[in-house]
Amino acid sequence: MSPAPERTAVITGIGVVAPNGVGSTAFWKATQAGQSVLDRITRKGCEHLPLRIAGEVRDFDPHGLIEERYLVQTDRFTHFSLAAADMALEQGLLGRADYEDDSFSVGVITAAGSGGGEFGQRELQQLWGQGPKYVGPYQSIAWFYAATSGQISIRGGFRGPCQVVASDEAGGLDAFAQAARTVRRGTPTVLVGSAEAPLAPYSMVCQLGYPELSTHQDPTRAYRPFTAAACGFSPAEGGAVMLVEDRERAAARGAPIRAEVAGHAATFTGAGRWDRSREGLAHAIGGALRQAGCAPEEVDVVFADALGVPEADTAEALALTDALGARHGRTVPVTAPKTGTGRAYCGSAALDVAAAVLTLEHGVVPPTPNVFDVCHDLNVVTGSAAATRPRTALVLSRGLMGSNSALVLRTPTR
Repeated sequence: MSPAPERTAVITGIGVVAPNGVGSTAFWKATQAGQSVLDRITRKGCEHLPLRIAGEVRDFDPHGLIEERYLVQTDRFTHFSLAAADMALEQGLLGRADYEDDSFSVGVITAAGSGGGEFGQRELQQLWGQGPKYVGPYQSIAWFYAATSGQISIRGGFRGPCQVVASDEAGGLDAFAQAARTVRRGTPTVLVGSAEAPLAPYSMVCQLGYPELSTHQDPTRAYRPFTAAACGFSPAEGGAVMLVEDRERAAARGAPIRAEVAGHAATFTGAGRWDRSREGLAHAIGGALRQAGCAPEEVDVVFADALGVPEADTAEALALTDALGARHGRTVPVTAPKTGTGRAYCGSAALDVAAAVLTLEHGVVPPTPNVFDVCHDLNVVTGSAAATRPRTALVLSRGLMGSNSALVLRTPTR
């Protein structure tokens, strides 16, 4: 008896809640135009902190999107994901009727790096200000990294694999690799992604310990990777959730086949060791390309990690030439749309995946906002979008604690 053919994991639905737009259409319009929405932080209680610039999600009202019983149990980072999951299901044409007879056919995998800081801070303030009787029962779960995976599963009635990836910022890419593996192992549909909400005062104070964080007070200069003026990154909130599915099952349902999750690899090189990230990132890129069966010269666009720290930027530029070859590593279009929205930790990797899928669909590479005077030997797309008709995208992510991850996406084969 011959073995069953390996399943192909593809992306169908895309849900986005980002500082530059809610919904994939608004997100792509702003991303393609190179709009920067970095601005002064407006959250109450943050006025006295040295961190002044970030990417806030301002046009988002969870009360019109999510039932009250779920809102009271969850933090803002889960609100983002619940809303994005609904968008992904709608775009992927997956309704309850498609899985109600087999609720084990749908899984949920998310990544998280900071958890529910806003919810936790509020409950702890009530504990110290009014006493333990004023702390709600959901304090025990709402802040937790796994809260989003659990709540999406409960709300949707999904009983397939339910997981959370906790592997630093790069977990936002690792979650897509885990989703693809889950599909290949037999679960036909997985909701996957990440969203973060690290702009509450408590969360921001914790971030101030990162030397890579930018405290520049000019929104146009606070986050400028690959330039001589690079001074760190601006944080952000938001993220994306997508449907990763078995291609045959998705096609049979009439779902749009947006992109193939073709390859992935991850490494670890240690916290703050940006010199070592050159080797680690190059190794991850090579592993992802081998898994995808993709030659280095086939990479048409790179979505860079773009930390904004000179040593880290140098390491990333060198890793690309190491992995893609001296010539192609210097000439392949490189972009980092997150310079216009901020770096939403795990959520940024998910947003980069969304942008990469939309890039493959629309045939243009979005620019890198606020970056003009590139000082590295890279072909960074700046100013306006570049029409290149890409077919293969390489998405990169590195975490502040030392994780490195690379994901290869391809246009669907006919």
